[in-house]
Amino acid sequence: MTRYWTVYITIHGGSIGQNTANMGRELTLCVIVLGVLCCLSGGAASGSRGSGYRAINGGSNCAACTVVISLVEQLSEIYNETTVQALDRLCSFLPTNFQNACKAFAGFVGPILPEIITKEENSDTICHALPFCYTEPGHQRCQAYPSPSTGFEFGVRKRREVMRQHGLSLEKADICNLPGIKEICDYIDNIFDNHDPGVDIDKDGFSTVETLRGTSWRGRDCDDGNGDKHAGARPIMNDIADDSNCNGIYGSDPTTGKTYEEVLCGGTEQRGIAVLGDSISAHFHLPEEWMDARKLSIEVFKHLPFILENEIDWPQMSSATGHGNNSWPEVIQGPIDSLYLRLAARNRCNHRDYQNIAVNGADSHGMLGIQKSLSRDPAKDQPLLTLYALVGNDVCNGHEDTFADMTTPAQMRNNTMTTLRYLDKVLPMKSHVLLIGLADARILYNSLHNRIHPLGRYRNDFTYSMLYDFLNCLDVSPCRGWLQTNETIRNMTAVRAAELSNVLKDIATTEKSAFSAFNITYMDCPFEQVLNEWKKQGGEPWQLIEPIDGFHANQQGQALIAGAIWEDILQTSPAALGQLNRNNAVIQKIFGNQGGY
Repeated sequence: MTRYWTVYITIHGGSIGQNTANMGRELTLCVIVLGVLCCLSGGAASGSRGSGYRAINGGSNCAACTVVISLVEQLSEIYNETTVQALDRLCSFLPTNFQNACKAFAGFVGPILPEIITKEENSDTICHALPFCYTEPGHQRCQAYPSPSTGFEFGVRKRREVMRQHGLSLEKADICNLPGIKEICDYIDNIFDNHDPGVDIDKDGFSTVETLRGTSWRGRDCDDGNGDKHAGARPIMNDIADDSNCNGIYGSDPTTGKTYEEVLCGGTEQRGIAVLGDSISAHFHLPEEWMDARKLSIEVFKHLPFILENEIDWPQMSSATGHGNNSWPEVIQGPIDSLYLRLAARNRCNHRDYQNIAVNGADSHGMLGIQKSLSRDPAKDQPLLTLYALVGNDVCNGHEDTFADMTTPAQMRNNTMTTLRYLDKVLPMKSHVLLIGLADARILYNSLHNRIHPLGRYRNDFTYSMLYDFLNCLDVSPCRGWLQTNETIRNMTAVRAAELSNVLKDIATTEKSAFSAFNITYMDCPFEQVLNEWKKQGGEPWQLIEPIDGFHANQQGQALIAGAIWEDILQTSPAALGQLNRNNAVIQKIFGNQGGY
């Protein structure tokens, strides 16, 4: 939804934040050095506004240090070992190719840890001494925890004296400049810079590789040496010889001599689904196991490379493009339901025809660049149900001056119309575009503010309110307007979100005749509806919210969102879903799982 935390490295993809390269660097801070993804800083989307933005008081460096030191302190107590041993333990949990980077950090702070980490101090004073945290002129000091009983300044001075005795620099520290980590920072920069498949030989926008914007995000390419053969294509010669549209259906019926594509799929109104969205649609999920010292283990980190290569997103389990089974139960749990799965069940000829063109942090400005990653040929491909789902970042792109950078209604209209005009050029006829309004995310604070964050579960000492204040102070919050202890600001953010939603609603009403390739409709953001239904069934809203960032829908929430959007489309524009294919059972009998995913 917004700049995301890799606490939060804010992966804020396009709206406010920094540029794409900075985002990848910030992400690394928490991920690699911590070994625990912890801070998401902003700027992942191409075309991001505000490329001059920078965090303050150490930003993600400070957040990363705070998380790491907190976890080391807790591990030391849990296993009754020294802080040096606890840091080694944390590094040992990481996959082999990440351990060297973690050990580089350990080599930097390890020699002095026993002298600077004591029961009288906390991670704030330690990180200010190192100094990954500092206080810039004109700004207040940022602290995650209350000051120690010995006094904050006294603790910092005492630990800096220890550092001087060890001959360590007291200059402002950048984790990505530490030995062994720079290469990984560069590696992650490259991942987050690119919204197209990293492996795509024929350059048709589809891949055979799972990560790097591959099959987790788009249907698997069945011939990566031929750009005319890909998911969603109109079949070449009715696929008499091979599978050109990757839906697993090809060949001829030996009895009639007619091709299976013609007999089983012809006239069934095939279509695919795509989503142009932000981290909600990409399904941002940072495992809570990485922030709870009691749950840290080799098992919870074994999927770290896969998770990073998918940008800490789970599109393969999202409400729009979820598919397949959960192969990562150690770090994500819950049911999988999606618009794609429902479309494929409605017509098995739609198999593999999905594209998740969502980017963490994307807003309507950034989408003007991201939209070009959509792969569709108006003459050669099937129609597409397309969701335009930017539900938060246009009101989350404020920093210290919270509202000055928020998207205005005029900008929202201009950006959205520009994207729609682009879609009118690339989408096949009889497509459909669904505009989804912005969320009223006040429920996030109301549901979580006094609950304990995973980082504080061991000691019961760190609430979401404390987290929000800390991240806002560093100016790396996923969304200052929503994740905010000031109710007035939360309410003002809600007003702007409603104004931008009304723009989308008006476009869907007044601009219907402006586009020839697709019909257009609007629906309010479904998350509030889902939360209300969940409460009616006896659930609590926090049970549907990601526990690490306190900002996104979790796996259960994603599944419920899929159902809500599907029901809305069925009620308002059922033609957008195509008809039920009465040959589904025959397709399954002949082609089984149609090649899987």
